[in-house]
Amino acid sequence: MSAPEVNVITGAFSYTGKYITRRLLAMGKVVRTLTGHPDNPNPFGERVRVFPFNFDKPEELVMSLQGATTLYNTYWIRFSHGPVTFDRAVKNTKILIKAAQEAGVQRIVHVSITNPAKTSRLPYFRGKAILEQAIIDSGLSYAIIRPTVIFGAADILINNIAWLLRHFPVFPIFGSGEYCLQPIYVEDMADLVINAGQQEGNLVLDAAGPDIFTFEELVRLIADKLHRRVMIIHANPGLAFYAAKLIEPVVGDVLITRDEIAGLMANLLISQKPPTGHTHLGNWLEQNVDSVGKKYASELNRHYR
Repeated sequence: MSAPEVNVITGAFSYTGKYITRRLLAMGKVVRTLTGHPDNPNPFGERVRVFPFNFDKPEELVMSLQGATTLYNTYWIRFSHGPVTFDRAVKNTKILIKAAQEAGVQRIVHVSITNPAKTSRLPYFRGKAILEQAIIDSGLSYAIIRPTVIFGAADILINNIAWLLRHFPVFPIFGSGEYCLQPIYVEDMADLVINAGQQEGNLVLDAAGPDIFTFEELVRLIADKLHRRVMIIHANPGLAFYAAKLIEPVVGDVLITRDEIAGLMANLLISQKPPTGHTHLGNWLEQNVDSVGKKYASELNRHYR
């Protein structure tokens, strides 16, 4: 009998990464993870071996990748925090790609973002575009998955909008609220990533759900499913940003950044292609009304503390 295939995933304990990891384990794969928090509790126990990123020790990073056929990369940052900047994240990911080449990894499945552009003034979208090109130029077999915005239990966006709606009588919307989102369910996203990993040819695929909402429609949908009567007002984006800043000490987190507002209002979180996810947000909210938004999901707690 042949030995089980070895797969490596960056961030097996992260939000999307844990769903991907569960699928790999269910398929009988041997799974390793690279993480910036190797001392954190391992929810998978002995089934997942843990290695630090070692971006500053490339030779050790290569060793942790040796013997793996596929690398699933979810590593990225939502915003700059202290020394962890977008430029640093780009540099780190390029080190990871080079290590994968040297280790003999056969395929990389990379989580990107919809509508990346090297000319974007937004470092999130610009950095993702730079890394897509680096992967294409690497010579590795690749699949690039471009999610819009991901929802599910304790996600950042949908859950935290619900938390705000549960706790405040007024919800300010940035500007007109007519810009759009096309959220994809995290389980659908994980299925797309795994399916892409099993294919052989190079591909670039948008990960987008079946529904497109304006931001105002999204907020009203969540409020309706929660049975919350909240005053929804339109505010100057700058003023709404400062209003969010007033809440940040309460939650101990970065609620939203100026760049995230700009990306949202530029309609960058929708796909121009047919949807690849099938779970409707409204149905999911109805099934999870008792839990969504009950606890605030902190980005800082997940990744920086």
